[in-house]
Amino acid sequence: MNVYDFDKTIYKSDSTLDFYLFCLKKMPFILKRLPKQFYSAVLYKLGKITKTEFKENFYIFLNDLPDIDILINEFWNIHCGKIKNFYLDGKKDDDVIISASPTFLLEPICKKLNITYLIASKVDKHTGKYTGINCYGSEKVRRFKEIFPDQSIDNFYSDSLSDAPIAKLAKHAFLVSKKHIKNWEP
Repeated sequence: MNVYDFDKTIYKSDSTLDFYLFCLKKMPFILKRLPKQFYSAVLYKLGKITKTEFKENFYIFLNDLPDIDILINEFWNIHCGKIKNFYLDGKKDDDVIISASPTFLLEPICKKLNITYLIASKVDKHTGKYTGINCYGSEKVRRFKEIFPDQSIDNFYSDSLSDAPIAKLAKHAFLVSKKHIKNWEP
């Protein structure tokens, strides 16, 4: 079984940020949420709020979207070309995508790519509120083991050292950058 982080690993950038910018172009009025988003970013950087609280405040723009499912489908029709060739060339039926991005955003692209297993942050697509813990760091390990208690990871791919906890479960781990994939011993 191969396990992949999504953003900046198999997708060329950050899908949540790309989706936000996509929505901003279509509906500039969501800029009214920027002061709260910025203030939350400052509080997060100062250690005053958690990453989950910061993200919930960032996702507040979701409250303003008229039909999020249509927007997400339009977004992926435009952005599916950002899936990296190394992934498409080596894709297997039992691949697992594990990501801090919200499930509602990644499900459509996973379906389009015939990816069966997606583990991501559980976020309400209408309110931006989390219904669980942000799927990040050691939470990825917990969530993986919850779904695959007896499964081992052959290869794990990520762009981020924050994925070291799950990388340690893999027989082989790889750090992915824009131009290179290199062995990683977390």
